[in-house]
Amino acid sequence: MLGVFTLLGRGRPLVSEFYLGRQFVGMDLHRRRSVLVRMTESGQHLETVRILNDRDVLAEVMSRAGESPEVVLEATYGWYWAADALAELGASVHLAHPLGVKVLSYRRVKNDQRDAADLADLLRMGRLPHAWIAPPQNPAAARAGAAPGQIGRDAIPM
Repeated sequence: MLGVFTLLGRGRPLVSEFYLGRQFVGMDLHRRRSVLVRMTESGQHLETVRILNDRDVLAEVMSRAGESPEVVLEATYGWYWAADALAELGASVHLAHPLGVKVLSYRRVKNDQRDAADLADLLRMGRLPHAWIAPPQNPAAARAGAAPGQIGRDAIPM
């Protein structure tokens, strides 16, 4: 299994990967690697995984998240590839507004696993500050908010 590193937490056994209930996934996205935390509706951690940013690796990890999981990722540079890949896999994708979750950066303990778990918790509890995801039929508008100057010739005339 190339590109997937499972992180076991403090010797505790993980809940079975065959959990059939509704699952929430928090994704702390970076340029090359990301951390995904899967949890149940009650907040019990199922799995924490560090992956290389690749569609096939993401698909393999998300296959353990059940049917149509709720997935949240922060609107950082390069988020759109992950949102598109997750939507193709049947996940319900939520985009966290960076200013709304900025309070997480003031925590005493800050690491990728905690960030991903906190995003999943906010979504699970209904307290996630959402950012807008452009519909797929308008890719130029989606890119307009993601990276300045990236639209070029395919800009939408106003």
